[in-house]
Amino acid sequence: MRIGIDLGGTKIEAIAIDAGGLERFRTRVVAPRGDYDATLEAIAALVAAVEETVGARGSVGIGMPGTISPATGLVKNANSTWLNGRPLAEDVSRRLERPVRLANDANCFALSEATDGAATGAPVVFGVIIGTGVGGGVVVNGRVVVGAHAIAGEWGHNPLPAARGPESPGPACYCGRRGCIETFLSGPGLTRDYDGVTAATEIAGRAMAGERRAADCLTRYEERMARALASVINVVDPDVIVLGGGLSNIERLYDQVPRLWGAHVFSDRVTTRLVGARHGDSSGVRGAAWLWPSE
Repeated sequence: MRIGIDLGGTKIEAIAIDAGGLERFRTRVVAPRGDYDATLEAIAALVAAVEETVGARGSVGIGMPGTISPATGLVKNANSTWLNGRPLAEDVSRRLERPVRLANDANCFALSEATDGAATGAPVVFGVIIGTGVGGGVVVNGRVVVGAHAIAGEWGHNPLPAARGPESPGPACYCGRRGCIETFLSGPGLTRDYDGVTAATEIAGRAMAGERRAADCLTRYEERMARALASVINVVDPDVIVLGGGLSNIERLYDQVPRLWGAHVFSDRVTTRLVGARHGDSSGVRGAAWLWPSE
């Protein structure tokens, strides 16, 4: 049995899956925001609840915001800031009395979709989360590519390719730079481009209803996504790109973006598929469980 933990800023979710990926049990609790010790206790309590309900001990994988620094072993880059600088992997392993595997939540999303989701069987998969932020993960032959600095797939903090007009230098990003892909393709980025107030999902609805202003905004969004994903294709050359997060529900992206990215890809043709996540919001926690492959 594999246990996956999705360590979010507002909730912590646990899932148990069997060898075939069948869900055995799922539960969640409210995240103890700002309290590191309480976070450890919440994880331990969830694992205990899963094992008691299922009646078996399992491997444990954790999807987390940020990542574990290869240099220090401590958490870095987490927007759940109370985790930063903490030895989370060591502390959880000691608390659960077993080895654990941790990965960035976008990596877990990509792994889930590559293992038994929308990209099942594809050799190279790039998973994209487009929501409040923009994240990414790379999976090759069923394994997450972490990278030398544990930042593989962090495409959201590259500059928007071929920036033009008001796109340069671009909006300020929380990372300290300007014009990052995240500032354009996240939900807040789409909202900012429209009027700074209207929800991103409502903008898409207005565009589909024929509102010219919203349609123009969504067209700009699609063209920017095409440029951003073309840069990924040029470097990683994935067989499949899977979209997740709130904005992945905009259906027209799957037709429009592939029609546009060819102009920016260094190839005579582009066969990369752009698809929506099969497991939706469950992909993160399922991917955490799949951090322990069959060996």
